[in-house]
Amino acid sequence: MPKHETQYDAQHEKPLDYDTDGLTIEVIESEQVADKKVVKKGVYLIPNSFTLLSLLAGFYAIISSAQGHFMTACIAIFVSAFLDGMDGRAARMLKAQSAFGEQLDSLADCVAFGLTPAVLIYHYTLQSLGRIGIACAFVYLACAVLRLARFNVQIGVVDKKYFIGVASPLAAILIATFIMVNMDWQAVLPRMGITFAVMAAVWSVAVGLLMVSNIKYYSFKEFDKQRVPFVALIVLVFVLGIVLYDIPAGLLAIGVIYALSGIVSAVLEKINQKR
Repeated sequence: MPKHETQYDAQHEKPLDYDTDGLTIEVIESEQVADKKVVKKGVYLIPNSFTLLSLLAGFYAIISSAQGHFMTACIAIFVSAFLDGMDGRAARMLKAQSAFGEQLDSLADCVAFGLTPAVLIYHYTLQSLGRIGIACAFVYLACAVLRLARFNVQIGVVDKKYFIGVASPLAAILIATFIMVNMDWQAVLPRMGITFAVMAAVWSVAVGLLMVSNIKYYSFKEFDKQRVPFVALIVLVFVLGIVLYDIPAGLLAIGVIYALSGIVSAVLEKINQKR
C-alpha cells in the first residue's frame, strides 16, 4: 500500500501510522474495534484459497472452451461454483471474514461467472451470429459485472436471506447446463445452426437481465440452521432420482424453476399489494 494512504482513528481522526518499506508484499486493512479503526496485516489463508481455486477453475474453463473442449469447460464452471460456495462457508465457520476476502471473491466471480460463461457460449454457438453474437455475450458479461458491483455496495444493507437478482454462480450454471443439454440434442438442434444460435443469444441476454433485476431470490444461507418436515427428505430423494436420470437436463430444470420462482413471487406480491 502506498505511504500516502493512511488509516484514521474513528473518533479523533488521527492517522494510525504503520511501517512499510515499499518492497514487502503485504495486505494492510483496517477493522472497526469499538470506536477505533485498527490496522491489521495479512490475510486469511483457507477461505482465500478456496476463492483462488474457484478462479483457477473459471480460468481453466476459458482455456478449455477456446480449445473446443466444451464439456470440460462446463464441468469446470460447476467446480468453480462449488468452490465459490465453500469460501464463504469456510470464512463464516472460521470467523475469518475480511474486507479483502470480500473484494477478492467479487473479482474472482467476475471472471469465473461473468467472463467464463460469456466466452464459453460465444465459442460454442454465438460466434455463428457474428457481431450480434458478440453483443449478446457481452450483455451477459456486463450484467454479471454490474450485479457484482451492486452486490458490493449493498453488503450490510440488504437482507442476507435473499439475493437481489439471480446470483452470478447460478447464472453461470444456467449457461453451462444449457450447453450440456444441447450437446445431447445435436441431432435435433445442431450447435452451429441458426435456430439454436438465436435461442442461445436470447438465453444469454435473459439470464444476464435476471442478474441485474430487483427480483428477490432465497439465498439458502441460513437454510442449514433450520428444521424442515421429514417429507422434505422424501421429496429430495425423488428430485435426486430425476436429476440422476439425465443430469444436465435435471440441473437445468432445477435452475429454471428457481429462476422462475423469483418472478412468480414478485408477480404475486404485486397482485397482493393492489388488493
